[in-house]
Amino acid sequence: MTDYDVIIIGSGPGGQNAAIEAVKTGARVVVIERGREIGGSCVHHGTIPSKTLRESAVNVQKCMQSKAVLELKFKDNIQVEGLMLHKENVLDSLVDYLSDQLDKSSVELIRGRAKFTDPKTIEVTSIKGSKKSYTADTIVIAVGSSPRDPEHIPIDHENILDSDSILSMIYLPESLTVIGAGVIACEYASIFSNLGVKVTMIDKYDRPLGFLDADLTDKFITSFEKFGGTYMGQQEIADIHFDGSQVITKLESGIEVKSDKMLVAQGRVANIGRLGLDETGIELTDRGNIKVNDGYETNVPGIYAVGDVIGFPALASCSMEQGRLAICDALKLDPGSTMDLTPIGIYTIPEISTVGLSVDEAKNKYEHVYVGKADFSEMARGQISGIQDGLLKMVIDHKGQLLGVQIV
Repeated sequence: MTDYDVIIIGSGPGGQNAAIEAVKTGARVVVIERGREIGGSCVHHGTIPSKTLRESAVNVQKCMQSKAVLELKFKDNIQVEGLMLHKENVLDSLVDYLSDQLDKSSVELIRGRAKFTDPKTIEVTSIKGSKKSYTADTIVIAVGSSPRDPEHIPIDHENILDSDSILSMIYLPESLTVIGAGVIACEYASIFSNLGVKVTMIDKYDRPLGFLDADLTDKFITSFEKFGGTYMGQQEIADIHFDGSQVITKLESGIEVKSDKMLVAQGRVANIGRLGLDETGIELTDRGNIKVNDGYETNVPGIYAVGDVIGFPALASCSMEQGRLAICDALKLDPGSTMDLTPIGIYTIPEISTVGLSVDEAKNKYEHVYVGKADFSEMARGQISGIQDGLLKMVIDHKGQLLGVQIV
């Protein structure tokens, strides 16, 4: 007999939902968490802290729209922590809630670093170095990801930062260079730009957020540039270094960009290096993520993976649903609804969301495709609220069936 029915490695969104779904069936469930607090990177380094800062940036933007009747200016040497308002209260409240959820559900929590010793056995090393092994028929890997630190960029977490250390800055810089143009890069670039920082975003591709409809990225770039941001696409990095006072970025094109700080946001990597996956035979993708089937099971029966470790879209909301569906597959439960459509929400300023097919994807699949657009700048409501960079776009087939929706 095994020690547990289900072992879950990681207490982020995917691990949490997997645990709660499993315990509903009466299964013996344990969550193994290596961090001091539960919640994973989503709670402590990514989604919650960054969205708290974003809320401040949006509020600043709204106040600036009232400049006809208000005279506003930032305090000198404003601290980033001060802009994040009640971040610690939010984090404490969320951790308490998540802990309470596990307690009420009778999910056991073990703190320590997990490692496979065989496909059914997990060895846990405690903070004091002691080791103990646990077995289960079902194991769910939900350990999340960490920033990808390119070898050619000297990240020091003080002047040249990654997406985990960016919010550790004490003071709001006057200028910021962002390397990359994916979701995290664009979110932070737009947030700091709206806070009055001179932001330059540099990437090798001609446009940011390349997986999105071009109309959406056009709106994003227009708004980004309106607030003083600069996007430099189709650029290759020749050299990056801190000269003692500024970060110097030299491009292959000969252009040189100087800034107070730099954010390197060139994707994230799965936290699987110390899991002992070699002991299991689990297959990885070309990008170093864990390969899974439609039920989120790996090639090794009984071992599942959810969230950032399996790659795109790597969103907290998707991870939660993946955790639920993985348990349904493992315990042979009816999942009810499934993720046939994955909505994507991107917290840039302005925010972007999409679900279903883009225009190009629809044209590849259907013979006749029609597109409807509603531009906020053409609506009285948009003028009244001061939101003129918005767009609603709907894609339908010749029968009027809705294929996709995109919104900025």
